[in-house]
Amino acid sequence: MDVPDKKSLSERDICTKYITPAIVEQAGWNLYIQMREEVVLTKGRVYVRGKLVTRGESKRADYILYYKPNIPIAVVEAKDNNHSVGSGMQQALAYAEMLDVPFAYSSNGDAFLEHDFTVSTGQIEREIPLNAFPSPEQLWQRYCDWKGIGNSQQPIVTHDYYDDGSSKVPRYYQVTAINHTIEAIAKGKNRILLVMATGTGKTYTAFQIIWRLWKSKTKKRILFLADLNILIDQTKTNDFKPFGSAMTKIKKRQVDKAYEIYLCLYQAVTGTEEDKNIYKQFSSDFFDLIVVDECHRGSAAEDSRWREILEYFSSATQIGLTATPKETKEISNSDYFGKPIYTYSLKQGIEDGYLAPYKVVRIDIDKDLNGWQPKPGELDKYNQLIEDRVFTQKDINRTLVLENRDLLVAKKITEFLKATNRFDKTIIFCEDIDHAERMRVALINENSDLVAQNRKYVMRITGDDKEGKAQLDNFILPESQYPVIATTSKLMSTGVDAQTCKLIVLDRNIGSMTEFKQIIGRGTRINEDFDKFYFTIMDFKKATKLFIDPAFDGDPVQIYEPKPGESPVPPDDGSSILDGGEGEVIIDPPVEPGRKRIKYTPTNVEVSILAERVQYYGKDGKLITESIKDYTRKTVRQEFNSLDNFLKRWSAAEQKQAIIQELNERGILLEALADEVGQDFDPFDLICHVVFDQPPLNRRDRAQKVRQADYFAKYSEPVRAVLNALLDKYADEGIENIEDISVLKVQPISLLGTPMEIIKLFGNKQKYLVALQDLKTQLYMAS
Repeated sequence: MDVPDKKSLSERDICTKYITPAIVEQAGWNLYIQMREEVVLTKGRVYVRGKLVTRGESKRADYILYYKPNIPIAVVEAKDNNHSVGSGMQQALAYAEMLDVPFAYSSNGDAFLEHDFTVSTGQIEREIPLNAFPSPEQLWQRYCDWKGIGNSQQPIVTHDYYDDGSSKVPRYYQVTAINHTIEAIAKGKNRILLVMATGTGKTYTAFQIIWRLWKSKTKKRILFLADLNILIDQTKTNDFKPFGSAMTKIKKRQVDKAYEIYLCLYQAVTGTEEDKNIYKQFSSDFFDLIVVDECHRGSAAEDSRWREILEYFSSATQIGLTATPKETKEISNSDYFGKPIYTYSLKQGIEDGYLAPYKVVRIDIDKDLNGWQPKPGELDKYNQLIEDRVFTQKDINRTLVLENRDLLVAKKITEFLKATNRFDKTIIFCEDIDHAERMRVALINENSDLVAQNRKYVMRITGDDKEGKAQLDNFILPESQYPVIATTSKLMSTGVDAQTCKLIVLDRNIGSMTEFKQIIGRGTRINEDFDKFYFTIMDFKKATKLFIDPAFDGDPVQIYEPKPGESPVPPDDGSSILDGGEGEVIIDPPVEPGRKRIKYTPTNVEVSILAERVQYYGKDGKLITESIKDYTRKTVRQEFNSLDNFLKRWSAAEQKQAIIQELNERGILLEALADEVGQDFDPFDLICHVVFDQPPLNRRDRAQKVRQADYFAKYSEPVRAVLNALLDKYADEGIENIEDISVLKVQPISLLGTPMEIIKLFGNKQKYLVALQDLKTQLYMAS
């Protein structure tokens, strides 16, 4: 049998016939356990333009090689034989850095180019023959030498992950976080900090770490600490469920030393001497491992109650988990745990498509910005003499209650929901419990029609309200419709997994970057099943000025400030866009110890909207300060500096869909552009018109020009009927649909015969594709 010319083979054929056999048959890698092909690493960033979203291209590695499942050590990128051996190296290096593996390979089926981060061979890059790929043992030994892992530590480092038999596997960054932690503990490190953005699976990551240490008997008794009951309960019933009967939750001051995995609310074992006696019932060396969830909440401070527990069990290995480590003069996570052993930021999560981007609607109220001063001797509605001074934004809802302001805020929130979806889950962060209650009442009155249908449409969920707290599970459960709107103060600012929350309202002075990022984290989860790809922040307190802080690592896709009387919903065209805000960030004023805060409630104080704002952020995190037309023009011209270049690229592309996809990945939403220019225009005409100022032809006119030419004369009558039907399909639906061969299965083309019968009219499939390509050429000849 003749062997086909290697250069005629596709990339996939090169993989199957040359690369895989070289790795498996000659180097001895296990095809089923140690090798995965076409591994998806990221989901693809979500791009938001107006109300429309699209995903960018996901990152996919051709091969990842594992010493054991979930212990990656090498990346291999393949190219067809028309490329050089090293053509895939740049891509392989990028994936190797993501996975934190030291070996990257590129191959075209002739040989391998190896990049060795460990420089164990004396060369960073070298070409090796196809039959000389390193064995698993060779790469593993080089890996261990690089990591400083000795023979005695390897059983810990290589212990299996938990596998429930389903298709669920840890994401690439979770694998890196888990392996970094296990390797550090194997080498004797006892204080570890992991920083992972909200919504990236910290608890699941912690579970896999604990599972491997527990199963390898490296750590036999483990304590998991958190600061919210709901976090403990979610952890116990979800991620930690596989621990089964070995696990218990410490509650009702009862301690049973027969278990191995303990979950505990830190407030239950700290505070009074009686509380402290609960954890002191354990000997100080009882636990081998302590994991502190949301460690920024208390353990960062030297005099905190968390710190007392950690210091009591000082002989245990301790791992701190947080999305927002605290670093101030008084409080430091890294001072106690050390520098983060691994960080996965909000910005990276958005870039990878695992976290939702967001818009910001800023609303400025006159009394917040200009202040308010009472008349001399003015009494409030409760006959209190109002202090004679200027009340500023920091006083609003703390020492000054403006009832008309509550009504205005509730009206704006309702106006936004009516323009989008009144059943989008919404959290309003209020100054305190009293403010949360007032907002509940104001929102009920603004939404009386829906409240009449179900009284739980609006609920106050705060620490002091049993009924409200009881509805927290229903609020965060995607399948539960009610409650829809939750007013809160502090309770929901951390640890609440609100997957479908689409609107976060800030009507509270934010005292720190940590608190701000935790609040933003309530909306960063993506839930595609419930159409949750991005969320909106409605800011009444200028809290989003914290976006200018370099410590904040996730930029909004849009910030919007409508003018008075305009809708609070950002326009799709990006109009009313301004540069980033300026001015001071409001910090919560302290209350003197022993002094109760006095609140004044003046009567009939009129309030009004001064300004509302929008801004877009592009892929590079910089502000986009133009409309969608301007953004499209600028972005396309970065790729095509002239109309001629674009026309050549379009004409040369066999699949026009490839160029359309490329534009989508650059954040250009052609659907939104069509909303402005016209729905009947081809993507080709949209770009030519908007970017290069060419007069557009609609799809129907283009189809008609093809019919009027002599193009059809060379075909038989049956073939002309098929081409005419394809033109009709193009005129109705666009170029993407006729490029898909499955169009032959759809009416009216399917009325002409089965796909096989239609293709036979052309002679064979190749001749059909040639005719289709010729048809597309004719469509764009008018340009």
